[in-house]
Amino acid sequence: MDDEAVGFEPVALKAYRTLERMIVTLELAPGSLTTEGTLIQRLGLGRTPVREAIQRLAWEGLVDVRPRAGLAIAPLHASDWLRVLDARKGVEVVLARSAARFITRPIAEHFHAAALAMQKAVVANDPLLYLDADKQLDEAMALAADNAFAARVAAPLQTHSRRFWYRYQTASLAESAEHHVQVIRAVLDGDEAEAASETERLMALLLLQARVSHR
Repeated sequence: MDDEAVGFEPVALKAYRTLERMIVTLELAPGSLTTEGTLIQRLGLGRTPVREAIQRLAWEGLVDVRPRAGLAIAPLHASDWLRVLDARKGVEVVLARSAARFITRPIAEHFHAAALAMQKAVVANDPLLYLDADKQLDEAMALAADNAFAARVAAPLQTHSRRFWYRYQTASLAESAEHHVQVIRAVLDGDEAEAASETERLMALLLLQARVSHR
């Protein structure tokens, strides 16, 4: 029996989340080369879930699988952040509108938790905690929006955006968090128009940061 046959999906998800975070936080340096075996050793997980995670990351454009040469972590060019955000902003508005329309009390708790996590990151002035809170919010938005198609488009763009933000961000954590909290409030209020407007303001802030990093 394969060593990951039992509980495969949770372990595969753990492998994906761990590798994604290592790429976003530049622990796996942009443009660097590694191997499947090295990642298996670093994660302490089986071959099957790590391979599944690598395939997913390759589809998302974060890893380039090179036969007989190993794995190349996607390079990081400041100008690409603008391209990511141009692709991302429209689908984020769709998700925010839908989330405000379909928000339920159980799912609202996910938004409250994400807002609290962001506030804690700001108080601690910890970008890594902030990244975790931002991902938590993205997942809450995808859950609330009830639109799997939009969520699947948004997810890899969000990951790429977090990676650029971690490398090039210039705004304070407090400023970034406040924009996110305004989106959360609009969604929890069930105000579709306001949720869309606040999302556009958040995207504008990110685009401004991206333009500054590109100079």
